[in-house]
Amino acid sequence: MDENLLTTIPDRLFADLKDKTLLVITPDFPDRDHHYIGSIFVKNQIEPLKKIFRQIIVICPVLFSFRLLPNDRYCKNYTYGNVRVFYPRCFFLPRSLPLPFVSNKQKMSFDFRYSAVRQIIRKENTQFDLIHAHFTWPSAAIAAQIREEFHVPVVTTIHEDSGWLEEEIRMEQPLLVRAWRECDRLIRVNKKDVPLLLRYNTRIISIPNGFGPEFHPMDKQESRRVLCIPAENKIVFSLAPLIERKGFSYLIDAMEQVIKKDPSTLCYIGGEGPEKKNLTEKIRKKGLQKNIFLLGFVPDKQVVRWMNSADLFVLPSLKEGNPTVMFECLGCGTPFIGTDAGGIPEIIQSDDYGYVCEPANPQALAQVLTAALGRAWDRERISQYAQQFSWEAIGRELNEVYRQLIESFPADLYEFKADKP
Repeated sequence: MDENLLTTIPDRLFADLKDKTLLVITPDFPDRDHHYIGSIFVKNQIEPLKKIFRQIIVICPVLFSFRLLPNDRYCKNYTYGNVRVFYPRCFFLPRSLPLPFVSNKQKMSFDFRYSAVRQIIRKENTQFDLIHAHFTWPSAAIAAQIREEFHVPVVTTIHEDSGWLEEEIRMEQPLLVRAWRECDRLIRVNKKDVPLLLRYNTRIISIPNGFGPEFHPMDKQESRRVLCIPAENKIVFSLAPLIERKGFSYLIDAMEQVIKKDPSTLCYIGGEGPEKKNLTEKIRKKGLQKNIFLLGFVPDKQVVRWMNSADLFVLPSLKEGNPTVMFECLGCGTPFIGTDAGGIPEIIQSDDYGYVCEPANPQALAQVLTAALGRAWDRERISQYAQQFSWEAIGRELNEVYRQLIESFPADLYEFKADKP
């Protein structure tokens, strides 16, 4: 990200879009009360954009599951400020659902999310000037079809972790290829993967994820008191879905080595997921129940306390895009320990902010954890460094992208009727 850009875009440019409406298409979006927090970074990114646009419309298709899935159970249409959120129900085969003899590519043929989005546009007589799609599938594919029908520019942020992006490229699925080729501006959340996408579209830039103002330095001891955790122990914190890709099995192996050197070290892991049972059993077998704790779901308001109570934040991912928790922990002034995955090394460019090691290597991870726990960190410097990644700063970059697209897109193509046949 060009830091100079953030300081050279004048505030008056925010006014250029004040009479415009942004349509956001996303496969996940938190409900009003945050019982369901899927893709909460999309909602956080919208916060600074609210003051840029006259209105923002979010459409997030939800799998009809007879209320068995949490998003189907909790997500109902709502409005906050000038943002309207819609959750049309429909049928599709989730990528996360393993089906024998059905590939992810084949699942894309049984997906009715475009129809669900189109129905909301027609029913609500929705008019918009610009589309921002989050993730390639299904959002960018849906946006490409809407672009053709309504002739409005499309921005797509490719959030996928590097493994999923590589799989999408190997698929050569026509809808995916079209989504990339016909997009007016592609945004990848890291620089590393930009060359992979250049053959589809040269109109691509890199803008990372960010963090909100709630992630700021707080008193460590007070945070520990609030969370009822020991005041004097060294504490390592991690937060992510408990899935294989996040590498928590390797973290447990690494922590075993760290704890041998300092038995008072504690590790708290927040998150839910299919790996929870396996991780619990691994902790038990290694006899680490008094040092490593699986917290389960951590409410939003507690995350900032955990970030501030920790001596280190660690994310042992095997594959990544550019993890939001990294920016949140840096915003709190907490050093970040991560792996050479996705955009992590692009952000942790200096040992002043944390360390990066090889993925799936518990020995290397244990080494950097031990080194990090044994040194003093300038938490104020870390927090100051992080300010360039605030959602407010990211919003300024997006504002410039939006403004350029709307200025360069033929004005007569904006006019359309949402009740088109």
